[in-house]
Amino acid sequence: MSLITLVGGVSLAVIPAATISISSRVFSLAEQGSIAVMVMVATFVGQLTFAVVVESRLSSAATERRVTFPLWLAGLSLLASIAVAVQFENAVVLSIALPVLLASLEVGRGVSVAERLDTREIGAAVAVGVGALAGVLAGFAGLRWALIPLVAGIFVATLIRSLPVQHKASAPEPRVLGWVVTDVAITGSVYPLLNGMILAFLGPLQSVLFTAISTVSGVLAIPLNFLRLRLLKQHSTLDIVVSAAAVIGAVVVIFVCEFLGVFSYIFAQSWTLEATALPLLIACLWRAASLATTIPFASLRRMGEAKLLTILRGVVAVITFAGAAAVVATQQLGWIFAVLLLGELLQAALYEAARRRKTARAEGT
Repeated sequence: MSLITLVGGVSLAVIPAATISISSRVFSLAEQGSIAVMVMVATFVGQLTFAVVVESRLSSAATERRVTFPLWLAGLSLLASIAVAVQFENAVVLSIALPVLLASLEVGRGVSVAERLDTREIGAAVAVGVGALAGVLAGFAGLRWALIPLVAGIFVATLIRSLPVQHKASAPEPRVLGWVVTDVAITGSVYPLLNGMILAFLGPLQSVLFTAISTVSGVLAIPLNFLRLRLLKQHSTLDIVVSAAAVIGAVVVIFVCEFLGVFSYIFAQSWTLEATALPLLIACLWRAASLATTIPFASLRRMGEAKLLTILRGVVAVITFAGAAAVVATQQLGWIFAVLLLGELLQAALYEAARRRKTARAEGT
């Protein structure tokens, strides 16, 4: 059941990709560039909301660490879905709705994985996946209303995830909440800011391509996010092995699709094999490197070291953003992803060093 739930995470990853694909056939190039940036902004908002609603509670060691899907977020998601369905040709409405929709998907899936609501999550994942597929196919057919099935799937998934549960959400420790939110706010802002810079200096085509490559490589984040949620609860060697195997399998699938031309068909004129093969490889290595980060990260969170993690991640985020911004002038997306990869490796090394130091101190006392 856990494996099925892990695979169901594909439904979350396909929404940004489906949005970009449909936008390439519905909106102008300038609008596509703005939407590409908003996809990353929406991802950041989703991460921030997840930090408040889910991660802060799972990191509060002095509580029961229980989480639920908040009804206020479900209500906003339903309204946003309806707004996009009614104004499906309005890029502004879509841009405003995206942060709400992705936040709802991020939190809803996170709650299901953390609380092992596997049966419910299967239904929600199917709804999102079917809606995204129908929307993309409608876009291929040139139908202007292709966004409607996409948001319809999110609407149904939101209803499923809003079903009542027997437990109540724990109140997060205020100190932990503050550090966790600060952590995500600093690190998560790197990517939308970076893509905004790409849009300003390199133009909408490169911005769309950066978002598309990030989205495709983001498939690897599915098992990694699953692993992080599991490890925040308790350490599990089996979950680590399964997630690592899933990452390897995902890389193989991505490059089979790349060389078969699947992504060039999905993302239209912005994607060509010559322009994407190397950046996509580096982006996949960047995502895969998160496996080395996740294990010591979750261990430190279980120890209650939220402040230490925030400081370390903040330092790495500043260094990474500065390095990535410096190579934007090269107009090579591969160099940008290479800097992100090096930042991830630096982060993993710092976390592991901190974990070993904390463990040695605990054993010494």
